[in-house]
Amino acid sequence: MPDNATTPGPAAHQKIDTSVPHSARIWNYWLGGKDNYRVDEEAGDAYTAVFPGIVTIARSSRAFLRRNITYLVAEAGIRQFLDVGTGLPTADNTHQVAQRIAPETRIVYVDNDPMVLAHARALLYSTPEGATAYVDANVTDPDRILAAAGDTLDFTQPTALILSNILGHVADHDQARSIVTSLMDALPSGSYLSINDGSLGIDPVFERAQDAYNESGAVPYNLRTPDQITAFFDGLDLIDPGVVSVPLWRPDVTSPAPEPIGEHGGLARKP
Repeated sequence: MPDNATTPGPAAHQKIDTSVPHSARIWNYWLGGKDNYRVDEEAGDAYTAVFPGIVTIARSSRAFLRRNITYLVAEAGIRQFLDVGTGLPTADNTHQVAQRIAPETRIVYVDNDPMVLAHARALLYSTPEGATAYVDANVTDPDRILAAAGDTLDFTQPTALILSNILGHVADHDQARSIVTSLMDALPSGSYLSINDGSLGIDPVFERAQDAYNESGAVPYNLRTPDQITAFFDGLDLIDPGVVSVPLWRPDVTSPAPEPIGEHGGLARKP
């Protein structure tokens, strides 16, 4: 049987609020998923009416993550993943991409949204050789994340930490850097850090749309400059081509030439 587990936490007893749009459900809607409510679809449609390119950003972010995971498993030999802020399950989740290449890979997902918890059974489907687990915790509580993830992952072995479109929910940049440092300090040499987040300075229409979204009453998501995103990788060895707009990170050779968008990311190795 697959080694699957769910660690209860703060969100386990929360009710799903269907009166307020939620970023994870809106993101799921833009990715073509069905795990959302009318309020999320309305908020997503209002956003795309101002900035239709958000759908491209969402799907480019997912493609970037897929290419990262493929590199980590196929080229770097990573067999453990800690995916913090995983959001709702869609196509090509971390465990699906990784275990297609190496079925023995072990993955821990972390989120604290009650709807994600409700879908944990679908999210946690693993190969018999590998394992998946779900930790109910907030990104701002790295100690809890690490303690719970240690039940599934061996932190004496190289591990890939994934922070995909989650650090934007931490408003203070110094706090966000501290979270990254705390999580990476617990991982051994040879581990990797993958980060991608919405970025400033590329598309002013995107930035105006995000400002309007943040003022709507939904949970804010803060865009950062490429330099701020790059700072998350301080002390690590960036994998070529460094921190770039996500379509430019090792693009598929069969795809048309990519154009930069307001989403930057990178992958780095811990020395």
